[in-house]
Amino acid sequence: MFLGTHTPRLDDKGRIFLPAKFREELSEGLVVTRGQERCLYVWTAAEFRTFTEQLRKAPVTNKRARDFMRMLFAGASAEIADKQGRVTLPQMLRDYAGLRRECVVIGAFNRVEIWDAAAWNSYSEEQEPAFADWSEEVLPTTES
Repeated sequence: MFLGTHTPRLDDKGRIFLPAKFREELSEGLVVTRGQERCLYVWTAAEFRTFTEQLRKAPVTNKRARDFMRMLFAGASAEIADKQGRVTLPQMLRDYAGLRRECVVIGAFNRVEIWDAAAWNSYSEEQEPAFADWSEEVLPTTES
């Protein structure tokens, strides 16, 4: 499980240091792809396979499913962190997420997300007021 907020910088070669807490879990390889809200998703290779297995059930005749799969897979890049824990983010993905120098890397349960720092701060401030109300919609209810 990935947790926490980290603030690494993107270097001149388009590499980012993975937080030390995440490196072991991502050491066997990872997949970086477009995420929603203009961030990047970073999955372990195994978790990406699990996620994409669900897509196999979607009918190819469904236009939204085809569009989603095209965007997801066309933007996906299999990567391996170097010995220092750096991962190169392809230019196309850096452009998609608007990544410059200052980044925010968050643990998002079964994946990592990489955000431009200004975009994350804006998103976080916008979402904070409703956070308490979401539990009723997001969490399953249990009745006694």
